[in-house]
Amino acid sequence: MPSWKLVSGLCLFFFGSLVAAVGVGYAMVQVPSENIAAKSQNNVYYWANGDQMVATGTGANRQNITIDQIPQAMQWSVISAENKSFYSDSGVDPMGIARALANMARGGQTQGGSTITQQFVKNTYLSQDQTITRKFKEMFISIKVGTKFSKQQILQGYLNTSYYGRGAYGIQAAAQTYYGVNAVDLKPSQCAFLAALLKGPTYYDPIGATNIDPAADAKSNTARSKARWSWILEQMHNDKHITDAEYQDAIKKYPEPQGLKATKGMTGQISYLVDTAKKYVLNHSDISQTEFDQGGFQIYTTFDKSNVNELAAAVKKVQKERIDPKKRSLDKYVQFGAASVRPKDGAIVALYGGDGYENGHFTNNADTSGVPVGSTWKPFVLAAAMEYGTYKTDGVGISPLSKYNGDDHLKVRNQDGSYVLNKDNSIFYQNNESAHAWGYISLRKAMEQSINTPFVQLGMDVGNSKVRDVAKASGILDDSFATLNASFAIGTSTPSAIRMADAYATFAASGKQADPYSVVSVKHDGQPVSGFTKPTVKQAMPENVANNVTDTLENVIQNGTAENAKALGRAAAGKTGTTDSNKSAWFVGYTQQLSTSIAMFRENPKDAELLSMNGTAGVASIHGGDIPTSIWTEYMEAALKGKSDLGFPDATKIDKVSNEDGAPSPTPSVIVTPSETPSATPSVTPSVTPSVTPSPTDSCQFSLQCSDNGGTDGGTTSSPTVSATTSESTGTNRGNTNGGIFGGATG
Repeated sequence: MPSWKLVSGLCLFFFGSLVAAVGVGYAMVQVPSENIAAKSQNNVYYWANGDQMVATGTGANRQNITIDQIPQAMQWSVISAENKSFYSDSGVDPMGIARALANMARGGQTQGGSTITQQFVKNTYLSQDQTITRKFKEMFISIKVGTKFSKQQILQGYLNTSYYGRGAYGIQAAAQTYYGVNAVDLKPSQCAFLAALLKGPTYYDPIGATNIDPAADAKSNTARSKARWSWILEQMHNDKHITDAEYQDAIKKYPEPQGLKATKGMTGQISYLVDTAKKYVLNHSDISQTEFDQGGFQIYTTFDKSNVNELAAAVKKVQKERIDPKKRSLDKYVQFGAASVRPKDGAIVALYGGDGYENGHFTNNADTSGVPVGSTWKPFVLAAAMEYGTYKTDGVGISPLSKYNGDDHLKVRNQDGSYVLNKDNSIFYQNNESAHAWGYISLRKAMEQSINTPFVQLGMDVGNSKVRDVAKASGILDDSFATLNASFAIGTSTPSAIRMADAYATFAASGKQADPYSVVSVKHDGQPVSGFTKPTVKQAMPENVANNVTDTLENVIQNGTAENAKALGRAAAGKTGTTDSNKSAWFVGYTQQLSTSIAMFRENPKDAELLSMNGTAGVASIHGGDIPTSIWTEYMEAALKGKSDLGFPDATKIDKVSNEDGAPSPTPSVIVTPSETPSATPSVTPSVTPSVTPSPTDSCQFSLQCSDNGGTDGGTTSSPTVSATTSESTGTNRGNTNGGIFGGATG
């Protein structure tokens, strides 16, 4: 047993050491200065080759002002909202610090200071380190600040160092950014709005921040902002910081802030590249938006400057040739979005987000949401059929030569044989764009001409949940999937241009998939930030399934709706897509080197509602094979100039043919054995006139095989046997659905 003297001595020593440590800590910490904080650094973005792209951040958008230039209403709004006891407390909340330390001990995140003094200290000591050491340091600084600075100085420092969103640090920058006035001229209602932003601009700026969090959409943010704005005014009134008359005047109308503005260097496509890279950094690291906006980061991207310029040039060239808003009212509000991804890797080498921040377009169209992709979805249906088969084949994949009814206005059946019904229990009919009577045609032919009815029924036979699984494995995100109804198969889902390019890259890479990424590495003040690795490559679908999809999509370019892409002059595969009422048009295509998606749509600037493009560009309707394919071809020709034509791997034939119920059985082969002097006319007249008239010889046999697959799916000519195949007229029809209860897409 230790003696009481020893125990007492140890306790005194421990207590003395603690006091000494606290004293040393208190003496060593530096009191924060808003002037030091104002020296925040820019973030610097780099092209894929290491050249600097742009330096952007808060350094140029910050200006300290004195407390007498800050309206009383602004001062009282933050006090009423965040720290009512500001003028009477010590500046430190011991319980808040204890909670933060306990949270860190459990491995959680640190928590912000609960007093204005602590928040001021935190603003000036932002770092990536979430440590107990830093928390103690902030506590010592807060105590020191409380004894050295007056409350007015602390409040001034807090308002000068707080982040208000849109790159605005400090109340002066915030006043200019949101209302275009100096801080001293802010009205009480505007002050309450700006105070609400301190809760978190990502979620309280009415403009929205879906690039950071999908939940931060404009509608939700506006609702949150209005609620907190009115609550702050109410608190100020309750605390008697504004009179009854001032309160009534302030609360009668929400002070709508002005729109976004382009900042220095953020013009052209640079703004969208930065937007994409920033979003990737925040989603793939522990860096908070506030920390990131404080600056000092170096972001090394995957963007190829030449590719970015070539993609923008292709859009602008075709846009100038075809779209004229001054001449045609239906050309107003037309927008384009595009992305180009490297297969087998996922690197985004280029994107096109719109006309640029400087032209008032702040939405990144390459990362669109809400624009249906139409018939560019059909390859996922075909892939699912080849991988999983239908309910009739017990999991055995089926061939693209399987036949389905391609006629217009067809009833669609469930797997139990019953008809699909609308919400009013009437029978659902699927339409094509035209009433052309295709009859039973191969899925390959249906893809070539983008006919809807075969793929809607195929989706039901495979199971649209399987189609969704294939699309997800290819790179499509969960939140973009539409309802799994009959029209799911023809593109009611709304993935972004980036995700569509990435998903088609899976076909280009023989089934290998990697998620799209835009940032290779991040440094802070020259030191690497952990957490950035290339996405892993996985086998998303069987190699031969992907290769058969590619083989089918090559035919779409060679003989189908994407014939405009033949001008590329090299092996390529792709699919067109257009949606109900012609509200969007897509083309997604690829070589082994690049997968690129082009989206075209009209959008009402007031409510972001999609508008019909019927009549746009002076034509009855816009199809994916028209303007989007022209842009794709223009860009790919420039991007691949000087690069080898790698072609595609051969696809192994999938032999399982599973026709839709009701498809006619093929006519048996008729063998004609000619006499020594054969006649050009077979001795047995076939029910269908062959499309090829054989030239018989003494030793030949003539085998007639009836088929509707067209030249590319038909028979072959060889010696001594000649196979002739009846052929459907290819026509020039583009698949389209006119909707029904489920909506739909065109080809």
